[in-house]
Amino acid sequence: MRKFNFFLPLTMILLILNCKDTKETTGQTDILDTSQLDSYFSINMPADEPGGAILIMKGDSIIFSKGYGLADLELKTKIDENTLFNIGSISKTFVSNAILMLQAEGKLSVEDNMAKYFPNFKNKSIADKVKIKHLITHTSGLQDNRETKTDSIFYLTAKDEENWYPTTQAEDLNFEPGTHYEYSNPAYNALALIIEEVSGMKWQKYVADNIFKPSDMTTSTITDGPHPETGVSHAYLKSNGDWIEKDYGEEPTFAAAGNGGVWSSVNELAKYELALQKHKFISDSILEDSRTIKPWPDWQDDTAPFIGWSWFIDKTTDGLKTVGHTGSQGGFLCNYVTVPQKDITFIILCNTRRDVDGFTEFITEWLIKNNWLHI
Repeated sequence: MRKFNFFLPLTMILLILNCKDTKETTGQTDILDTSQLDSYFSINMPADEPGGAILIMKGDSIIFSKGYGLADLELKTKIDENTLFNIGSISKTFVSNAILMLQAEGKLSVEDNMAKYFPNFKNKSIADKVKIKHLITHTSGLQDNRETKTDSIFYLTAKDEENWYPTTQAEDLNFEPGTHYEYSNPAYNALALIIEEVSGMKWQKYVADNIFKPSDMTTSTITDGPHPETGVSHAYLKSNGDWIEKDYGEEPTFAAAGNGGVWSSVNELAKYELALQKHKFISDSILEDSRTIKPWPDWQDDTAPFIGWSWFIDKTTDGLKTVGHTGSQGGFLCNYVTVPQKDITFIILCNTRRDVDGFTEFITEWLIKNNWLHI
C-alpha cells in the first residue's frame, strides 16, 4: 500500500481555516443548501464511471451523504452512502485502537519490544530495540525489504504474516528507533499479528467484536484472503482509455490486511467517529492521548513529529487542530478528516484515483462559506 500524500490537502485546509469569515454567526443552524456540493461531485464523478461517496457531519448530524458513479462496472451497481470501499490506510486507526484497548486491559504495553512477540528476528538487537510504539508511529527504522516486484505473484495472496516476515530477516535498521519518520506498512502487519497473539483470536474478529459492534458498523468487514465478489465496490484504474480492475488479485500486498484491510462506507465511518467521541470502546483519556502528537527525545528528522497513535495531526497558528488519516490501495483512494474543536468530520471514499486533494479543499471552502468552520 502506498502512502497517500496527506500533507498537501492538510496544508490547504490549515491555510483556509486561518482565513476568518467576517459574517456574524447566529448561534443557530440554518437549513443548508447542499446543491453546490451535489453539482460539484456529479461533474467530477460521472455516473457511468467508478466514483466515490462523500459524507460531511457536524456533531452527530449528517449534513451531506451521497454516492456518485459505479461500484462495479460489470454489474453497473451504483455507489451510494452505504457502499463498502476498501479504506486503505485508514484501517491503521482500527489496528492502533485495538492495540490501545489491549493495553488498557493490561495484556500488552506500547513499550513492549519485538523480541517479546517475534523470536525469529535474524538480528536479535533489532528485536530488542524496536517497540510497539515505534510501529504505531512509523518511527521503527525497520526495513521494508519485501520483493513485491520480483515476486509479485506471491504477494498477490500473501497475508499479514508473509508480508511481515521479510522485515524480521533484515540485518540492519534504516535508523535508530524514535529518531526519524518513515511510513511502514509491514509495521501494521506486525501489529495485527500481535493483536492475534495477545487476544487469542484472529485480529479481524477482535476488531469486529470490539470496535465494529459497539460502533454499530453492521456491514463493515476486514480482508482475510479474497474480498467478496459482491456486496463491495471494486477498484479501477484507467489505462489506454480502458478501465482495468485494481484490487484483490491484481494489486500485490492487497491481501495483507493489517495495513489496509478494512472495508467500510461513509455512513459507517461516521458511526466509527461518533463511537470514538462517545467513548463506546475506548475512554476519553485514551482517545485524547491517541490524538496527541508523540514526542521523541532523540528526534533527528528535519520534519517535526506529527503523529499520535496512528492519527496524523496538525494545528493552525491559533490552535485549531485537524486530525485524520488517508488511504490508498490499488485503485481505492480515501480521506478521513476531523476538526475536533468544531465537531466537524468529513469522509471521502473513492474506487478510482479521483482528485481527493481537490475534493478536500472544496469541502473545506464550502464549510467556511456556511460558517461551520468559523473561528
